[in-house]
Amino acid sequence: MTVETARPARLLFVVTEDWFFASHFLSVAVAARAAGFDVAVTVRVRDPALRRRIEAAGVRVIPSAHERGHFGPLAMLGHARAFARLFRAERPDIVHLVSVRLVVLAGFGALMAGVPRRVQAVTGLGLMGASRGAKARAARAALGRLLRGPLGGSRAHHVFENREDPVLLGMDPDGSRVTVVGGAGIDPARETAQPLPPMPPLRAALVARMVHSKGVDVAVEALRRARAAGAPVELSLYGAPDPENPRAVTEEQLRRWSAEPGIAWHGHAADVAAVWRAHHVVLVPSRGGEGLPRSLLEGAAAARAVLTTATPGCATFTRDGIEGFVVPPDDPDALADALVTLAHDPALVERFALAARARVLDGFTAERVAADFVGVYRTLAEGLR
Repeated sequence: MTVETARPARLLFVVTEDWFFASHFLSVAVAARAAGFDVAVTVRVRDPALRRRIEAAGVRVIPSAHERGHFGPLAMLGHARAFARLFRAERPDIVHLVSVRLVVLAGFGALMAGVPRRVQAVTGLGLMGASRGAKARAARAALGRLLRGPLGGSRAHHVFENREDPVLLGMDPDGSRVTVVGGAGIDPARETAQPLPPMPPLRAALVARMVHSKGVDVAVEALRRARAAGAPVELSLYGAPDPENPRAVTEEQLRRWSAEPGIAWHGHAADVAAVWRAHHVVLVPSRGGEGLPRSLLEGAAAARAVLTTATPGCATFTRDGIEGFVVPPDDPDALADALVTLAHDPALVERFALAARARVLDGFTAERVAADFVGVYRTLAEGLR
């Protein structure tokens, strides 16, 4: 079934970073083109090779100068107006806005430009989702009022990566204008299961941006305690500091950790498949605020045991004692105990690894996620006929 209109319905993705669009949403864009949509993305172009890859998939790229970071009300209004100008020039029928920041800024820009059909993808709530403090509660309440009020309506559809985030915003995850998807999804034909390397030692890999919310410091402390308990375990850190994140782990700190026994920081992982071939455990000690981390899905798809925290998204995928262990966030003792258990039980590691691969195939594939999004686009496009 394809969309039947006088011309192809125009779908415009609004994403901050080219790498994020390529890794998380390009498969969705390709599926939308196959369904008959004319697809473009406005994104900050950092890597010309990524731009060529996106364009080779049939997606037009509109370079954006939008920056992440914190800015005041006047700057926010300026960004909303800039998005409105872009939308008036491009005349999309549907805009797909990715991240809380762009849902708000570009969402108001779409309303200014008379583009009411919006897919508003909340890929994580960040600090307002991770914290239970008064400021975070107030921020969640304000965002929820916006999404249910001026940024809501019958032609706005909200997409989340776990069922907990809409609840935090006062929304029904089973509502008619809410869809929960399996993260970015994984292509199991490309992300294949890999044989586990020999044990000991147990090798755990944390693949993420090196920022506070990812729990990198918790992983390091847990590794220290597990080794102090006599467990043969090693920790590999893959990822770069994020200069635009005020709580980024500094390169100096990463190098200090890397000098400790059993810890190695490798920087950006250019070949993620090679990472999983060399490790037994995908370690995701998130403090929360994420949707569903892609690195968790990638490690699970490679048939690696999962060790993560009881936070939205991570615990949505991982069932404690089935795909791996789920421990409280910010708890290095619990994380260390889990590492010790796995280090002494290769059979358990293998059982978790096989279950993690099966879990990916059961609703967390890129094909399934793309189909969910295309279904949303088709529903919104019905009024264009």
